[in-house]
Amino acid sequence: MRPEPGEVLHFSQDPAITRFDPHVAATAQQPEAYVWAVDSGRSPDYWFPRDCPRAMAWVEPATTAEDRERILGPGGARRVHAVEYGWLHAMATVELYAYRLPADRFRPFGDPVHAQVATETVLPLGPPERVGDLLRLHEEAGIELRVLPNLWPFWDAVTASTLGFSGIRLRRARPRR
Repeated sequence: MRPEPGEVLHFSQDPAITRFDPHVAATAQQPEAYVWAVDSGRSPDYWFPRDCPRAMAWVEPATTAEDRERILGPGGARRVHAVEYGWLHAMATVELYAYRLPADRFRPFGDPVHAQVATETVLPLGPPERVGDLLRLHEEAGIELRVLPNLWPFWDAVTASTLGFSGIRLRRARPRR
């Protein structure tokens, strides 16, 4: 599930949203109110239940062969997403929806860019689409999905490496051992 040209996506477990109003998210690190969305490259970051903690890593141009082999493994994976065992059932059963939004209402956010934001109300281009089987989406996209007892060892290795990375909802992960 990725946006078409001229679109960005907003993922939600709520299939009844009719408009997206700017707001300050509870976890926001900035005071501005935004409507949040993602482009094609960052869509896989949201192929999860909303509250699911996840650690993600991918090959960047500056990634060393050693880091790629040590963290992503010998299978040639270019991108790995990791979740904890306690979230596997939710991954397999969640009803997740994607809202297609007009990209021209959004601007890139972050350095490096990790989201698209709008500062005015945005109406979806149509009804939400059910995302479907999240495990299959990962497989079809060639993203290795790892299920771990605890995210922190993986996260610590990734953040100390030359890989690109992102962590979402990590405050909800199991405590460090």
